[in-house]
Amino acid sequence: MREVNKENFASEVIESEKPVLVDIWGPTCQPCLALMPQVEELAKVYDEKVKIVKLNSAQNRRLCVDLRVIGLPAFLLFKDGQEVGRLSSKEISIHDVENLLKTAI
Repeated sequence: MREVNKENFASEVIESEKPVLVDIWGPTCQPCLALMPQVEELAKVYDEKVKIVKLNSAQNRRLCVDLRVIGLPAFLLFKDGQEVGRLSSKEISIHDVENLLKTAI
C-alpha cells in the first residue's frame, strides 16, 4: 500500500484512473492499527480494480480537515476524482471496508 500525503494526494487519488480507497489512520489509533494488516491484504486482492492507499492523520492534519475527517479509522472512496463513499467509526470491520470497495467495482 502506498502512503499518500498533501504533496501527492491529488496525483495519487484525485487524478487516478482507478477508484481509490484512502485508509486514514493514526499512530495511536488502536482500531486503525488492528485493521491495517487486513486492509493490506485487501489491497493485494483488489489490486487490479481498486487502488488502496493510506494516509497518516498525525502527519497530515490540514488534509484531514480539508477532507472533513472527524474520527478514526476513516475510509474514503474516490472515483473519477470525487468522493463516492465513506466509513468512519471505531466499530468498522474488514467486511464493512470490503463492502465499500465493492461499490466502486
